[in-house]
Amino acid sequence: MSADLPSPKDTLRRPERRLRDRLIMAGLVVLFAAGLIGLAAATGWEETRAQIARLALWQGAVLLALSLVNYGFRGLRWHLFARRLGLVTTLAQDMRHFLGGFAMVVTPGRVGELVRMRWLKRETGWSFERTAPLALMDRASDLAAMALILGLSISLAATGVAGAVPVTILALTAAFVATRPRLLAGIVGLAYRLTGRLPRLFGKTRRAARSLARFTGPSTMIPALALGMLGWAAEGYAFHLLLGWMGTDIGLMKAVAIFVFATLAGGLTGAPGGVGGAEAAMIALLALDGVAMEVSVPATAIIRVTTLWFALILGMVIFPFAERISLRESHALEND
Repeated sequence: MSADLPSPKDTLRRPERRLRDRLIMAGLVVLFAAGLIGLAAATGWEETRAQIARLALWQGAVLLALSLVNYGFRGLRWHLFARRLGLVTTLAQDMRHFLGGFAMVVTPGRVGELVRMRWLKRETGWSFERTAPLALMDRASDLAAMALILGLSISLAATGVAGAVPVTILALTAAFVATRPRLLAGIVGLAYRLTGRLPRLFGKTRRAARSLARFTGPSTMIPALALGMLGWAAEGYAFHLLLGWMGTDIGLMKAVAIFVFATLAGGLTGAPGGVGGAEAAMIALLALDGVAMEVSVPATAIIRVTTLWFALILGMVIFPFAERISLRESHALEND
């Protein structure tokens, strides 16, 4: 019985971790706001305020709805991967895990989203080692879907997007490696031979990499890519609508390309939620396309609020329910 109880050290650390997470989140919000306020001040408050005032409440609702479309399609993909892995989870259960994980979207490298693995362990009894491929495939599918959208967008746009080709190649390469069990297991084995440390961790990682073979068939990857592309395209379309409502039409394909490129570029920086990198890339690309700063700055702020920060808020709303339900299910498993 005592082995199931948290140690005094763990009990003391939990409030410290919560405080640290909240401070990191608050710091990111402050940096995000400070950067955009500085840009707005440099371009002129009146122009920025005038552009934001042009938007009606129903238009903001449309932007949020398109973000929900993205989350919905990607949640369905998570359910697809969970069932393919062999987890007997319901669609509602998987959607709760997926959306609740957004509460950790601004953790460095988004590693906080691995809280979904903790919920799965409590509710199904599956260890982290067995469910880890689920998180890896989710991330790899996002990279592949966004890279394909970016490649398609720049090929159909009237003019290209500077730097898009290298980012597309890098994203596709990362997705390719992450979805090739033998290749990934070989890389893990090479890393262990080079370091010679943490044999148990490397062993578990290698076994998890080999289990990716369940996902590599076309019956899984084709619908997974389709769901991911539909989801991210919805947010790219939202960016296109936003620019049009603000009096700037750069074309659907160009708007989608800029949005996806900026999101990928922000993620590649490793910054929590891509904060800073994504905004800088988006404003810079819009400027290169001739969009005035008094439009690009508020447009960037609004689209980031209705995508990244909306996901964070949604995740924080669902997180306590997911945590409470998982604890209840964990107790039920222990009593069986």
